[in-house]
Amino acid sequence: MSKVISSSKAAESIKDGDNIAVGGFAGLSNPEELTSTIEKRFLHTGRPKGLTIIWSAGQGNGKDKGINHFAHQGLTRRTIGGHYGLCPRMGDLVVDNKIEAYNFPQGVISHLYRDIAAKRLGTITHVGLKTYVDPRISGGKINKKATEDLVEIIELDNKIQLFYKAFPINIALIRGTSADKEGNISMEKEAGSIEMLALALAAHNSGGKTIVQVERIVESGTLNPWMVKIPSIFVDAIVISKPDNHWQTFDEKYNPAFSGEIKIPSDFIPMMPLNERKIICRRALQEIKRGSIINLGIGLPEGISIVANEENVTDLMKVTIEAGIIGGIPAGGYSFGASYNPEAIIDQPYQFDFYDGGGLDIAFLGMAQIDSYGNVNVSKFGGRIIGCGGFINISQNSKKVVFCGTFTSGGLKIKIKDGKLKIVNEGKHGKFLTNVEHLTFSGEYASECGQEVLYVTERTVFRLEKGKVTLIEIAPGIDLHGDILARMDFKPLISKNLKNMDLSIFK
Repeated sequence: MSKVISSSKAAESIKDGDNIAVGGFAGLSNPEELTSTIEKRFLHTGRPKGLTIIWSAGQGNGKDKGINHFAHQGLTRRTIGGHYGLCPRMGDLVVDNKIEAYNFPQGVISHLYRDIAAKRLGTITHVGLKTYVDPRISGGKINKKATEDLVEIIELDNKIQLFYKAFPINIALIRGTSADKEGNISMEKEAGSIEMLALALAAHNSGGKTIVQVERIVESGTLNPWMVKIPSIFVDAIVISKPDNHWQTFDEKYNPAFSGEIKIPSDFIPMMPLNERKIICRRALQEIKRGSIINLGIGLPEGISIVANEENVTDLMKVTIEAGIIGGIPAGGYSFGASYNPEAIIDQPYQFDFYDGGGLDIAFLGMAQIDSYGNVNVSKFGGRIIGCGGFINISQNSKKVVFCGTFTSGGLKIKIKDGKLKIVNEGKHGKFLTNVEHLTFSGEYASECGQEVLYVTERTVFRLEKGKVTLIEIAPGIDLHGDILARMDFKPLISKNLKNMDLSIFK
């Protein structure tokens, strides 16, 4: 019997109260045909209702796609998400306490899928200790509506660990490129395989269903078995998508350089203008040693690979992305998670095994707020829910972490002349605060682990030394008191060897 069904039939198979897990990463590999049809059914009939929506990476276009399709009171009862920044409609429901909302590290959720598949009680890990995910702080609850404890503190072999409780997956919504008539799924035109297999396994072993959105159907036996990413035994239904709902990313209909079909010349990738972003990326790039295995976070750190490409130093490092990409030059915007000319694409849970075990030499991540103890917030600020994504997994476990961001935000304008930096218009919002609003990175935990931590802005470089933020470099042309200390809510320690940032950065 054929497993091919219509998208409306797939939507009708979802029952009230189901736990729905959705595959995808930012703008990559979103099962848009499925999620949009579920939304249409709810708006037309009021069903299904009371769903729990689970996703590991922030899926959306910042407007109405991806997880945003589930952002309706009544349709969704609870969310367990890794990142909310690209699904603002869902974020609004969270802030208004219309749904129960939890935010767990992206890698933890992807590992939970495997543990659910294996019928384990949950995921035991150190990831999240001394951050807001720690139940001694909030246990990952991100609004008042969330009251159930989904994370516990346990002690094993005299070590404190976090225990993230498992739950059944009733429906897995995933996608691939091709499906044969048996239901085997390949992903030859996708930019990443992400955690699609783990999700299918979790749903199957929970007694649930896996529904796969594909671009096309092929004859049985024509898919190379090495190309089959999801075997037919884990697939219950297949939906052939409309082309408009099957873009490779939310920015690209199809870029063959993302899927490994071709490799593009590196000089095809545009250069970055000399602005505050490029200054930060150049300075951060100086921390890389030959042979470094690195990770670049979403936002400003994405530019580090662009700068490395134009300055011909990409051979110094091997870039990895949480989605499972190794090598190449990371894409930005709603294609973040993809990479031009990747060397390898592995499943996301394995990438986080590598990260959690300390495999990264250095990570470059964003920062929204920093306090005197080196704590960093990127997950909840200014009345907005952003979420941590893979930030906690990566920041806690990299041998070295470099936080990158402008010194202030909201209207900052700079000018570079004669190799010197001048602040033309200061940003409205300071980032160096007495207390961060949300604890996404713990300076205390980093100090206990002996981790090297830097904070790089367009005008300063700070280092975490003995549990305190310490100023070690200042940009040429910048006044220590007027442009730095007067713009901070706390007075940092100042290194006895305070020096100028490398002059070449500003040329």
